[in-house]
Amino acid sequence: MTAREHRDAPHDDAYDDTHDDTHDDTHEDPGEELVVLVSPEGEAVGTAPKSSVHHADTPLHLAFSVYLFDDEGSFLLTQRALDKTTFPGVWTNSACGHPAPGEHLHDAVCRRVADELGLTVGALRLVLPRFSYRAEQDGVVELELCPVLVGRVAGTAPAPQPDAAEVAVAQWLPWREFAADVLAGRRTVSTWCREQVAELHELGAHPQQWPEADPADLPAALPR
Repeated sequence: MTAREHRDAPHDDAYDDTHDDTHDDTHEDPGEELVVLVSPEGEAVGTAPKSSVHHADTPLHLAFSVYLFDDEGSFLLTQRALDKTTFPGVWTNSACGHPAPGEHLHDAVCRRVADELGLTVGALRLVLPRFSYRAEQDGVVELELCPVLVGRVAGTAPAPQPDAAEVAVAQWLPWREFAADVLAGRRTVSTWCREQVAELHELGAHPQQWPEADPADLPAALPR
């Protein structure tokens, strides 16, 4: 874990194991999307419906972020749909999501990118296995253990087909320009994206320099 990850990791008092967000699997709706609730150490402690887990007292849960690059090294930036219930209209990394209970991380990323952007991910590389953050907007809190991955999309600036309920705008741009603007405060992005860009910059100025992390460092709640 890097110094920033350790500093930003939610402390024990940010996780309340008396919070009644856990889900009773015996009454599970087969069509309901669930998120995995976790302890600060990354152990699975239950599940909760995605539709109701985000609020002013959001429990710590499992997520992921992915940064997509084309064959020329351009990065796909997205703006969240304006009517999303969480962080509407915010510019951020290519895609975010939540692994389903028992779902492998790479499968979850590929599923989310296909559903949200209509793109197929080629090679995936884990770069920040223990990233975590807290963010708040309009009284809604995000509190996530959120591993970060890098993915390759074949071609030069392939046209996404965004799901309008999830993504308002998607655009390709040079990574170095984007990262420099974020780090200098010239470009406003989501809290998690800003913190991730700083972490990624510590790994190297160019995405090809970022070393692949050890999957053993992922939260224990994720299947290996």
